[in-house]
Amino acid sequence: MKTLEQHLVNYALYHRDKRNIATHFVGVPLIVFAVVWMTFWPLGSVFQTQLSLSGGLILLTSMYYLYLSPTLGSWMIAFLLICQGAVTLAFDAVAHAGLDVVWFYVMGLGLFVIGWVIQFIGHYYEGKKPAFADDLMGLLIGPLFVMMELLNKVGCFKTLEQSVNNQAGPYRP
Repeated sequence: MKTLEQHLVNYALYHRDKRNIATHFVGVPLIVFAVVWMTFWPLGSVFQTQLSLSGGLILLTSMYYLYLSPTLGSWMIAFLLICQGAVTLAFDAVAHAGLDVVWFYVMGLGLFVIGWVIQFIGHYYEGKKPAFADDLMGLLIGPLFVMMELLNKVGCFKTLEQSVNNQAGPYRP
């Protein structure tokens, strides 16, 4: 199994254009949020806690992220839980407004499409296809890459950032 650094280097090879990376700061979180939204299928409740398909997927994804990096994984879990909370509130708002639940999922699909349009604009600048086109793990690693890039901006994971950049090559303006 690849290490976090190996995954990030592979992903970074597809992301050397700063305009592409900038679009990822919007597109990737929007896609993640939309996936949580579209997989929010209530499955009942236990101890007054609502269970959903998205919650199960978050649990599985979180275990993998923690395996790769407890620190970076914890940041991802925080983001995923914020997404889950926001989606739960949105679902409840749609239900309380008396709207057909189909509209809830249509809104999620809309967010998903917008996120991917933003992504493909970035990859137009990059001149390369998205990483997941060659390795489906890119769909799981992309959010970690964006989280690392964001945390790099505030001084975190500098050693990892330097190692990834040394292996992936310089950024393009």
